[in-house]
Amino acid sequence: MKALLVGEYREGKLLDTTYELYGFASQLGADPVMFLVGSPAQLPSFPGTVYLADAALCGEYNPDLHKKLLMQAVEREKPDYVIFIHSSYGWDLAPRLAGSLKAGQVSEVIGIVDGGFEVGCCNAKMRRTVKPTTNPAVVTIQAGAFPVIQGGTPWVEPLTAESAPTVEFVGYQAAEAKQVDLTRAEVIVSAGRGVGKKENVPVVAALAKALGGELGASRPVVDAGWVDHSHQVGTTGQTVNPKVYVACGISGAIQHLAGMKKSDFIVAINKDKDAPIGEIADVLVVADVLQFVPAFTARVQQ
Repeated sequence: MKALLVGEYREGKLLDTTYELYGFASQLGADPVMFLVGSPAQLPSFPGTVYLADAALCGEYNPDLHKKLLMQAVEREKPDYVIFIHSSYGWDLAPRLAGSLKAGQVSEVIGIVDGGFEVGCCNAKMRRTVKPTTNPAVVTIQAGAFPVIQGGTPWVEPLTAESAPTVEFVGYQAAEAKQVDLTRAEVIVSAGRGVGKKENVPVVAALAKALGGELGASRPVVDAGWVDHSHQVGTTGQTVNPKVYVACGISGAIQHLAGMKKSDFIVAINKDKDAPIGEIADVLVVADVLQFVPAFTARVQQ
């Protein structure tokens, strides 16, 4: 089985998520090769063939041109799977490639189960396992869902554009400034669905203040209108890596874990001892959030 990994290069840098593609291929048991529109001076740490097109000539993103370059790599390697990160680059390019190949596409994969791909459904409240029926198949994976694997020196196969680009890459537009920048916080205390209702969020906010940190939140809390979106942690919010992360009543959906699992020290407070967040927590407190957090806050304040 062979997998063609589509690396990402943005604003002059190879993105670390590229190595999550390698981690996915390893779990899949596939022999990986890579495609990248990047810089010859910044090659990935990867022990295999890298089909490389120069971003200085092709632009960091040009949908039509990049698809044509990627098709060259597909024709040479004839992979079973072409794997993208589920990012703005992958969202745009993966379906274009799938259409050209008349291939099935599986989007936002979060796990591999019995040879099938696990994906979220019902607004990420449930999971299902699917298997593509085409060969090749196109897959996008959720950032943060698979381990980072890197190491080795690549063998570079240069790719060149067969025609002049019809689109000029102008640049990136920065997102609007967030009301709360959790990426700079050293301590984050996040409220999850387990706090019960909006009126209980101040209990968690009080602990955040006592610890000198910021209030965070999971997506269900934000969707319910209990906390502003600027506090949301996860793939549809902010990706954070504080020194201390305290999760209050958060079960640990993959989208939330992807946004905070690189925190230095994780404390989870949850009534369910089997909650998924317990698998990555350094400390799991099995307790009612509304009983434990006020007591913890009082002790911190002493």
